[in-house]
Amino acid sequence: MSPRLLYLIFCRLLGWLVLLTRTTAAKNAEILVLRHEVTLLRRQKPRPRLSWPDRAVLAALIRLLPRPLQAWRLVTPATALSWHRRLVARKWTYPHRRGRPRSDNGLADLVARLAVENPTWGYVRIQGELRKLGHRVSRATIQRLLRTRRVPPAPQRAQTTWRRFLRTQADTMLACDFLHVDCAVTLKRVYVFFVIEVGSRYVHVLGTTSNPDAAWTVQMARNLLMDLGERADRFRFLIRDRGGQFSGVFDAVFAGAGIEVIKTPARCPRANAYAERWVRTLRSELTDRMLIFGQRHLRQVLTEYVRHYNEKRPHRGLDLSPPRPPATVIDLAEQRRIRRRPILGGLINEYERAA
Repeated sequence: MSPRLLYLIFCRLLGWLVLLTRTTAAKNAEILVLRHEVTLLRRQKPRPRLSWPDRAVLAALIRLLPRPLQAWRLVTPATALSWHRRLVARKWTYPHRRGRPRSDNGLADLVARLAVENPTWGYVRIQGELRKLGHRVSRATIQRLLRTRRVPPAPQRAQTTWRRFLRTQADTMLACDFLHVDCAVTLKRVYVFFVIEVGSRYVHVLGTTSNPDAAWTVQMARNLLMDLGERADRFRFLIRDRGGQFSGVFDAVFAGAGIEVIKTPARCPRANAYAERWVRTLRSELTDRMLIFGQRHLRQVLTEYVRHYNEKRPHRGLDLSPPRPPATVIDLAEQRRIRRRPILGGLINEYERAA
């Protein structure tokens, strides 16, 4: 035991004597390398991965160590020398490009937008549209950009989905339904007949009655066509349920205007979802929060609420825009104060800029 201890002490003293012969630069380099290796080993990974800054530090400092110490590092001397050569090569290598210039992200976004918004357009058709916009792009570049964005070619994109089909047909569709309101004093039930334009979500409240028979409903249909005027030619379908108020004469009135009446399946309110959703909005924002005293009061309240709904209320299906906002020009530089306009006795508030 004692000879081995003496041998270890001798080796340690000899190492200290050798250390005294080293230069200050070598000692500082060894300290920096050891500290950097400790930092790498402290990372909680089974095998420390060296980043490019780590390689640059080791490649620059290991060359300052004596050769015997270069072999006791995390990497071999050959690896450190290869890193050093790469750093030198990067320093003296000037950037250069070969081949065609790369397309910017803006052009790639434009190509993808044209392809998505126009499912039937092929590569050549998109190339011609880009040339009109001032971009000269080859067909192969358009194909590569669309493949990068995972946009399929025109034959696959041209397949119409149900969502796209319904959105396309929404501008030509009307939906009608009845809702009822119970008066607060007499407990009399009043029925409200309304029609909603599915594409624009514009609502027409045609009338209120306590006895919605077939003759009254037919007259409301005629009033709707008179209100639409020339705009009636835009619509092709009317969705209604199978209620007894809708007779054959009601369907004939719309058929004479070129509008086909579509009946929903029995006990299937989801088939008339747009009308049912407006009924829910009306109840949650108005009738469930206000006492209705009679039919006259109901007409006044509905007139004011429908004006608010059609002109001021943001709609999710319209990108938070009203169905038919008034054509007013707002100068943000001159009109800075926000004014609150209460309607329905303060039940609903509208906000606008005041001069």
